[in-house]
Amino acid sequence: MRVFVTGASGWIGSAVVPELIGAGHEVTGLARSDASAAALVRAGARVRRGTLDDLGTLRSEAAESDGVIHLAFKHDIAFSGGFGEAVGADRRAVEALGEALQGTGRPLVIASGTLGLKPGAVATEQDGIEPGSAHPGGGPRGRLETALLTLSLASHGVRSSVVRLPPTVHGEGDPGFMAALVGIAREKGVSGYVGDGANRWPATHRLDAAHLFRLALEKAPAGTVLHAVADEGVPIRAVAEVIGGHVDLPVVSVAPEEASAHFGWLGDVVGADSPASSALTRDLLGWRPVQPGLLDDLGKGHYFS
Repeated sequence: MRVFVTGASGWIGSAVVPELIGAGHEVTGLARSDASAAALVRAGARVRRGTLDDLGTLRSEAAESDGVIHLAFKHDIAFSGGFGEAVGADRRAVEALGEALQGTGRPLVIASGTLGLKPGAVATEQDGIEPGSAHPGGGPRGRLETALLTLSLASHGVRSSVVRLPPTVHGEGDPGFMAALVGIAREKGVSGYVGDGANRWPATHRLDAAHLFRLALEKAPAGTVLHAVADEGVPIRAVAEVIGGHVDLPVVSVAPEEASAHFGWLGDVVGADSPASSALTRDLLGWRPVQPGLLDDLGKGHYFS
């Protein structure tokens, strides 16, 4: 297949592209910088220069492709106070891609998230798809609206699917939440968790996530929600203990009311209890994570070099 990938040089995309090429697909990646373009060329992909705001480019590339994987999201804007702006750009991009693919039966796979789907309980692929589940506005749950829009394209001749990623997609070079927690521990002189630390985060290795994106592209039925979840729920206290052991710092509880002061931009989510299952995904597509789990990956030490 000729596959168009947005976010192709990002943390997830840079694993998805070689996964696709290794399976015999031809990949065109959207690149907004010279560095991103060079990385795609090294990976063996064709380059289309542009940004998420270049809707004409998105439409034309989607129309010329046999399928699309949409991974790009304006994380830099989202985590600096502009989440609503980032969500809006994401929605417009999906609208453009869906318009180009309408009536073709070709796949459109987008990335979404599991965090906050069903606080305090194990979320499944069937959660967050009922009417009224999306929260309008600029908060993180606003991304549910874009996911629901994607699923609705199934009734317009698009083989659409949504791959929900856990808050932690880990691996060597991970720039995300785990790296941030290590940095905060070093800065504060303690490895912290909120309250009793029993709250759980799901996780997966980025190579396992990349494999699921390929499976979704190749064979997910239209209107499918998938969970790229390997670890159903890792207690954050266990994460703090591994970090503390590696950087030789005490492991301490942080009171919920002090979480924002201690963890900064992570304060609103580090205490969230948001486990998730991938049982339906595994049954449907035969996806089987084979990479190390979160705690094993943390224990390898590459987060601490």
